[in-house]
Amino acid sequence: MSQPTIPVAHEDYGSSGRYVVSLPGVSGEAELTWRNGGPGIIVADHTYAPDAMRGTGVAAAMVRRLIADARARGVMIVPACSYVRAQFERHPEWSDLLGDG
Repeated sequence: MSQPTIPVAHEDYGSSGRYVVSLPGVSGEAELTWRNGGPGIIVADHTYAPDAMRGTGVAAAMVRRLIADARARGVMIVPACSYVRAQFERHPEWSDLLGDG
């Protein structure tokens, strides 16, 4: 049985932005924030999920969306956030997107 798709919204503020997940019936929201790290580079600097969302896959869903968007935009990612860095370590297939940081 496949896991249900978690809807991840993206808010782009130009030089920064965030990925956000809100789940029905759960208060609060999970977020992964990023900022511009120079030409062709974004810095993933913070990931947060409220207690009620931990273990649901929302953080992983936000990182997958970050990866997909980086591929589509042709940018590199500096994983300044420990969670995003750990996901890069678990997914060597993403190494082509790894920026220096």
